[in-house]
Amino acid sequence: MKKTKLGEFEELVLMTVVVLQEEAYGVEIKRELEDRLSETLSVGSIQSALKRMEEKGFLTSEFGEATQKRGGKRKRIYSATPYAHRVLKEMKDVRSQLWAAMPNVATS
Repeated sequence: MKKTKLGEFEELVLMTVVVLQEEAYGVEIKRELEDRLSETLSVGSIQSALKRMEEKGFLTSEFGEATQKRGGKRKRIYSATPYAHRVLKEMKDVRSQLWAAMPNVATS
Protein backbone atom coordinates (compact mmCIF):
# COMPACT_ATOMS: atom_id res chain seq x y z
CA MET A 1 0.00 0.00 0.00
CA LYS A 2 1.41 3.39 -0.91
CA LYS A 3 1.80 6.00 1.79
CA THR A 4 -1.23 8.28 1.83
CA LYS A 5 0.10 10.94 4.21
CA LEU A 6 -3.19 11.05 6.08
CA GLY A 7 -2.82 11.47 9.83
CA GLU A 8 -5.24 10.17 12.46
CA PHE A 9 -6.91 13.55 13.02
CA GLU A 10 -7.16 14.17 9.27
CA GLU A 11 -8.76 10.75 8.86
CA LEU A 12 -11.38 11.61 11.48
CA VAL A 13 -12.11 14.97 9.85
CA LEU A 14 -12.32 13.35 6.41
CA MET A 15 -14.70 10.68 7.66
CA THR A 16 -16.83 13.40 9.24
CA VAL A 17 -17.01 15.25 5.91
CA VAL A 18 -18.27 12.05 4.29
CA VAL A 19 -20.85 11.53 7.06
CA LEU A 20 -22.15 15.11 6.95
CA GLN A 21 -22.34 15.34 3.13
CA GLU A 22 -23.87 18.71 2.12
CA GLU A 23 -23.68 19.90 5.75
CA ALA A 24 -19.88 19.47 5.84
CA TYR A 25 -18.67 22.94 6.80
CA GLY A 26 -16.25 24.01 9.52
CA VAL A 27 -18.55 24.63 12.48
CA GLU A 28 -20.70 21.56 11.81
CA ILE A 29 -17.63 19.34 11.35
CA LYS A 30 -16.30 20.62 14.69
CA ARG A 31 -19.63 19.97 16.44
CA GLU A 32 -19.94 16.45 15.03
CA LEU A 33 -16.38 15.51 16.00
CA GLU A 34 -16.72 16.99 19.48
CA ASP A 35 -19.91 14.97 20.02
CA ARG A 36 -18.30 11.75 18.84
CA LEU A 37 -14.96 12.24 20.61
CA SER A 38 -16.39 13.81 23.79
CA GLU A 39 -13.72 16.49 23.76
CA THR A 40 -13.35 20.14 22.79
CA LEU A 41 -11.58 20.95 19.53
CA SER A 42 -10.41 24.28 18.19
CA VAL A 43 -11.85 25.71 15.00
CA GLY A 44 -8.27 26.32 13.87
CA SER A 45 -7.33 22.65 14.10
CA ILE A 46 -10.33 21.72 11.96
CA GLN A 47 -9.64 24.47 9.41
CA SER A 48 -5.95 23.49 9.18
CA ALA A 49 -6.83 19.84 8.57
CA LEU A 50 -9.41 20.79 5.93
CA LYS A 51 -6.91 23.02 4.13
CA ARG A 52 -4.17 20.35 4.19
CA MET A 53 -6.53 17.70 2.84
CA GLU A 54 -7.78 19.99 0.09
CA GLU A 55 -4.16 20.61 -0.93
CA LYS A 56 -3.50 16.83 -0.94
CA GLY A 57 -6.52 16.15 -3.16
CA PHE A 58 -8.74 14.49 -0.54
CA LEU A 59 -11.31 17.30 -0.50
CA THR A 60 -12.87 19.91 -2.72
CA SER A 61 -14.84 22.90 -1.47
CA GLU A 62 -17.27 25.50 -2.67
CA PHE A 63 -19.11 28.36 -1.07
CA GLY A 64 -22.76 27.90 -0.15
CA GLU A 65 -25.34 30.66 -0.27
CA ALA A 66 -25.06 33.67 2.03
CA THR A 67 -27.57 33.63 4.88
CA GLN A 68 -28.91 36.29 7.24
CA LYS A 69 -28.21 33.95 10.15
CA ARG A 70 -24.50 34.18 9.34
CA GLY A 71 -24.57 37.95 8.80
CA GLY A 72 -24.38 37.55 5.02
CA LYS A 73 -21.33 35.27 5.18
CA ARG A 74 -21.22 32.14 3.06
CA LYS A 75 -20.24 28.70 4.36
CA ARG A 76 -17.42 26.79 2.71
CA ILE A 77 -18.89 23.33 2.07
CA TYR A 78 -16.44 20.42 1.74
CA SER A 79 -16.80 17.23 -0.28
CA ALA A 80 -14.59 14.13 -0.31
CA THR A 81 -13.03 13.24 -3.66
CA PRO A 82 -13.08 9.74 -5.18
CA TYR A 83 -9.41 9.51 -4.16
CA ALA A 84 -10.41 10.16 -0.53
CA HIS A 85 -13.02 7.40 -0.65
CA ARG A 86 -10.41 4.94 -2.00
CA VAL A 87 -7.90 5.89 0.71
CA LEU A 88 -10.51 5.57 3.48
CA LYS A 89 -11.45 2.10 2.23
CA GLU A 90 -7.78 1.07 2.08
CA MET A 91 -7.25 2.28 5.65
CA LYS A 92 -10.38 0.49 6.87
CA ASP A 93 -9.22 -2.75 5.21
CA VAL A 94 -5.73 -2.54 6.74
CA ARG A 95 -7.17 -1.83 10.20
CA SER A 96 -9.65 -4.71 9.90
CA GLN A 97 -6.87 -7.10 8.88
CA LEU A 98 -4.71 -6.00 11.80
CA TRP A 99 -7.59 -6.34 14.30
CA ALA A 100 -8.34 -9.81 12.96
CA ALA A 101 -4.68 -10.82 13.28
CA MET A 102 -4.35 -9.73 16.92
CA PRO A 103 -4.26 -12.47 19.54
CA ASN A 104 -7.38 -12.69 21.72
CA VAL A 105 -5.36 -11.48 24.70
CA ALA A 106 -4.80 -8.10 23.00
CA THR A 107 -8.51 -7.53 22.32
CA SER A 108 -9.82 -8.44 25.78
